[in-house]
Amino acid sequence: MSSAASALVTADVAPSAALVEVSGLRKYFPVTGGLFGRVVNQVRAVEDVTFTIRRGETLGLVGESGCGKTTVGRMVLRLLEPTAGSVRFAGRDLSTLGRSELRQMRRRMQLVFQDPYSSLNPRRTVGDAIGEPLFVHGLAKGAEIDRKVSQLLERVGLPGSYRSRYPHEFSGGQRQRVCIARALSLEPELIVCDEAVSALDISIQAQILNLLGDLQDELGLTYLFVSHNLNVVRHVADRIAVMYLGKLVEVAAAGDLFSAPLHPYTRALLSANPVPDPDVPLRPVALQGELPSPLDPPSGCRFHTRCPEAFEPCRNVVPEARLVRGASTDQEHRVWCHLYDDAQKPA
Repeated sequence: MSSAASALVTADVAPSAALVEVSGLRKYFPVTGGLFGRVVNQVRAVEDVTFTIRRGETLGLVGESGCGKTTVGRMVLRLLEPTAGSVRFAGRDLSTLGRSELRQMRRRMQLVFQDPYSSLNPRRTVGDAIGEPLFVHGLAKGAEIDRKVSQLLERVGLPGSYRSRYPHEFSGGQRQRVCIARALSLEPELIVCDEAVSALDISIQAQILNLLGDLQDELGLTYLFVSHNLNVVRHVADRIAVMYLGKLVEVAAAGDLFSAPLHPYTRALLSANPVPDPDVPLRPVALQGELPSPLDPPSGCRFHTRCPEAFEPCRNVVPEARLVRGASTDQEHRVWCHLYDDAQKPA
């Protein structure tokens, strides 16, 4: 066990100036069958997810494909309705907002999609794409829209004259800059980046990540950065939350997660993460078995069927969050694992 576990505590730590508070979030998708389309099962995409995002920080949300991280991001924006749990934004419970209130709240929360080409209408100019939110929310009209669109394009590193061009006239990186400009048009406080650079070349990824960092410093933005790429998340995130099969397994400051990972799944992920140094050998932790189905997730700890350190309680008892003081920072380090539960761990 890591030496960081020596400072194990069970008391929760109050977040500092939290902009987003997610509590007990669940999302089940019904599976229908039979002649009358009755619900015969449910896909448990997200189960009891709880975290906070402080103002001005970047929270990275990582995990394998299908772990539920994109679903979490869309529920944070209320693009998907949760089955249970709550999302509070700036102290307001989003589930209690009516249509008009939610529309006003959406000005403060925006999304940047994975594929910049499919998220832009190929029949409309990028000026139309960026200017439409300004018109819909009554922030500008006529020539004022063109002026603001040009300013937004220049802010993301494109000439303002490009507003009359169509999406197919741009490269992938330029299209993603357009999508970022569109997200900025309503002056949001939170931007959810859903695999925002995974469709781009490595060199272009770096440019977009640097742009997002500069915008955060300049505008005080808060990011939820959803990605499967640990190297990307390490570059941009202040804290990182790791998901496995719909549940969180570890949340920590980025430095602590990479220097002293606690959960066996996190250690397995990091062991397979390529290091840009030919002299450093890659020694991935071999996980046994296949990824279970969210239609019938394992009992107890969901990772126990593949975990090399699993023991008896892991099979039947759902682990609770344990708080550890960070090894390299003074921030909390949260892990859902029986190895750090004094009442459950083996002697």
